[in-house]
Amino acid sequence: MNDRIAHAGLAAKLMPAEQAATLIEPGMSVGMSGFTGAGYPKAVPLALAHRIAAAQDRGESFALRILTGASTAPELDGALARAGGIDFRLPYQSDPELRARINGGQIEYMDIHLGHVAQYTWFGFLGKIDVAVIEVTAILPDGRLVPSTSVGNNKTWLDLADKVIIEVNHRQPMGLDGMHDIYYGTALPPERKPIPLTRPGDRIGEPYLKVDLDKVVAVVESDAPDRIGRFTAPDETSRRIAGHLVEFFRHEIRAGRLGEHLLPLQSGVGNIANAVLAGLHEGGFRGLTAFTEVIQDGMLELIGNGTIDMASATSFSLSPEGVEEFVRNIDLYREKIVLRPQEISNHAELVRRLGCIAMNGMVEADLYGNVNSTHVAGTSIINGIGGSGDFARNGFMSCFVTPSTAKNGAISAFVPMVSHVDHTEHDVAVLVSEQGLADLRGLSPKQRAQQIIDNCAHPDYRPLLQDYFDRAMRDSRGRHTPHLLGEALSWHQRYLETGSMKP
Repeated sequence: MNDRIAHAGLAAKLMPAEQAATLIEPGMSVGMSGFTGAGYPKAVPLALAHRIAAAQDRGESFALRILTGASTAPELDGALARAGGIDFRLPYQSDPELRARINGGQIEYMDIHLGHVAQYTWFGFLGKIDVAVIEVTAILPDGRLVPSTSVGNNKTWLDLADKVIIEVNHRQPMGLDGMHDIYYGTALPPERKPIPLTRPGDRIGEPYLKVDLDKVVAVVESDAPDRIGRFTAPDETSRRIAGHLVEFFRHEIRAGRLGEHLLPLQSGVGNIANAVLAGLHEGGFRGLTAFTEVIQDGMLELIGNGTIDMASATSFSLSPEGVEEFVRNIDLYREKIVLRPQEISNHAELVRRLGCIAMNGMVEADLYGNVNSTHVAGTSIINGIGGSGDFARNGFMSCFVTPSTAKNGAISAFVPMVSHVDHTEHDVAVLVSEQGLADLRGLSPKQRAQQIIDNCAHPDYRPLLQDYFDRAMRDSRGRHTPHLLGEALSWHQRYLETGSMKP
């Protein structure tokens, strides 16, 4: 035994990753830890990929159903996809190799709201879980598990899997002990009870994951960092988007619809999200809270400087510099951050009760406020819907942000009709680009259209959108949501044919 594996029975099951990988057979459904590149197993998936590649070289079929919390990293998604070892994947991904194979039709992919994964598994909708492979920080003397830098669906995988492989990562700081809140009070309908959480910082569970010790078939040690890339500094476009949103919040405070501490924030991952968070600090906001999925560099900074008092999430998504800052001041962050299972962090009941302000990125929006956040030209998926729908549908206010153009102006983010719908107009309150902000609340479709054209569209595309809208108002069969169906997707088709949406 060592200080990370303090249970004698589990210490006796210690083995190399290569040996543990032999316990996973072709066709199995494997629930793995990992959420936005944090807390995923590092050793077993690589060993498994090597095993699968060797089997493929012998002409043997070897593919798995892989279920996680969200995206992982090259050592998991990338390695298994490259080896041809994935035939089905959910619920979110970001690895280029995996994405290419999904869009090439080689891997079946189910894009699903992150808040639905655990309950769908419990309902039996996703079939049985044969094996769980879970990274932890340590194993306690009584067999409980100190979670790692993400929680995700780990509780569900541990509860439902027939067999469990635990990967103990010595690189994860022991200061994580006490940061988690694992709630074991959920039940299946019709026996469900209200979840007793009324503030983002409430602790309603326990700090550790539990596992049936008889199901544990292997314990593996690793010593490797989470693989998360660096974020670029906010550019002028991101800062302008952030400025519009911060000013809007000030307007809402003046109107009496928000208090000076706003409401719990939910923020997607990325450079624009970091810019918005920085804008809140620069704008003088203090005493804020967050009830979100991911703690990234910008939110960590706001916790450190006192802008955010308390943040609840299910995972970290920190750059190497962010990790250094986190470890250096982990005692402070342990008091200010709670990591929960994603069935709690993304739970509709809690998002609605707390009144979260949702801020998420998008690919495109159409004239009437429908949002595509996952697909290019309607057919090629980028990453997935993630948790944006959990918060957009149920929050106090849903804000979607994007630069007004992409590909050096060849693509407009505001189009007559989106090529894929992730968030309908009914779930979208505010759209923001560097051009301005469109407040869509309380407006009819035609009123929304004019707001979006006037405030969000790039000047190069604004006349084109106005022309389409004017002709649709004149010639559309129906005038509630006017469209010219013969050309509603013509901008996308033109881009595919010419490389630009411009005529």
